[in-house]
Parts: sequence; structure tokens; C-alpha cells
Amino acid sequence: MDAAIVKRWFEDMPLPLGPGGWASLALWLLGLFFMAAAFRSLLRARPLGLLVHTLVGLVLLVSGVAISLIGLGMHGYRALTHEQVAAHIRIEPLGPQHFRAHFTLPDGRRQAFELRGDALYVDAHVLKWKPVAHLLGLHTAYELDRVAGRYLSLDQERAAERTVHSLRLDRPVDLFTLRERFGWLSGLLDTDYGSASFKAVNGASEMELRVSTTGLLLRAVAPGTPLPAD
Repeated sequence: MDAAIVKRWFEDMPLPLGPGGWASLALWLLGLFFMAAAFRSLLRARPLGLLVHTLVGLVLLVSGVAISLIGLGMHGYRALTHEQVAAHIRIEPLGPQHFRAHFTLPDGRRQAFELRGDALYVDAHVLKWKPVAHLLGLHTAYELDRVAGRYLSLDQERAAERTVHSLRLDRPVDLFTLRERFGWLSGLLDTDYGSASFKAVNGASEMELRVSTTGLLLRAVAPGTPLPAD
């Protein structure tokens, strides 16, 4: 695990723990309490108490670790309850089939990407959790994944210069890897899917990238349109 990624995650981590964070903390504390009780049973030569306290403590600690890992894997995803603006994009023409896309994200981050093609292409990951996972504060969420230039001509799409950039945040835990490693996560995650949208670029312009539970949408807006409050 890259120490720089972990450091950046903690710097960006919001202060409120949320239901999942509090549940994880409670499980950790209870697990430590039972492990301390197991140690006392060991000192007092009580084998049954040692066994019971150790097993309960381990179950609680493992559960706390599991919820913590899900929380780490969810970092970078944004809760999605209705159609909302995922980014404000300003297009700066640089030449024929050549432009720069300036992204302003809801958290204040700004990024610029130099792209080749006739259209702007953006895709995202969407996670939908089962109702039982809502108790842990896990709701439908999205994460922007890639931005690219797209050619209208299929021949150019195959042969011309391709430009693709990542929009994802680095994170210490990859939720999709966790799901493959721990089968029980399938009982919490309803489905995950990709969604994409593209829009032709015609000179200097501005657009909004909107996301809903049905997918992404790129919509032209008037210059200077402010990004809605997060």
C-alpha cells in the first residue's frame, strides 16, 4: 500500500464518521473489550471463559475491519439520491479536433485535460447497495472514472491519436478487489455498472455533467453558470 495514497486519503477524509464509521468504531471497541476479558480469563486459568471471549472478540474485530475496508473502498464515491451535477466543464478549442476540457468538481477540485477528437466522452462507475447495507450508511453512489476525446468517424476512432485520462481518486483500498476476495460482500452489493455519455465539441462552450441512477448526461449550459452547492 502506497504511504502517499494513505496520507492523501486521510487529508481528504471528511470529519463526520457516518453510520458505517460509528459501527466500525463500536465493533473495534467491543472486540478489544472481549480480548481484554480473554486475557483476564487466561490469567485466572479459566479455559472456557478464555475460549468464549477470544472467539467473540475475534468475530467483532474482523467485522470492524471488514466495515472499515468497505469505508476505505467507498472513499471517492459520492452519494447519489437524485439527478445532480457531477462536474462543470469548460471547453477551450486548441485546433481542429483538438481541445482542452477544464473540469470543476463539486468538492472544489479543478482539472484540465488535453483531448483529441470531435466530442467529449466521460464515463463513471455506479454502485447500488442492497437495503440491508443502508444500515451502514451505504447508498447508491457514483465515481467518475475516465475522460476521453471521441471521433465521429469510426476510421479515425480506430487509427487516429487516442487521448484518455483518469478522473478517479487514488485510494488505499479497491472495493472491486475486495468484492472478488470476500464473497460475503455480494450479499451487500446489489449491482455495479458503468455509464457513459459524450457530446460534440463545437468551439468554446460550457456544459454540465449530470448523473442519476439511470446514467450520465452531458448538457450545454450558458457561460458562467455556477456549480450548484454540494
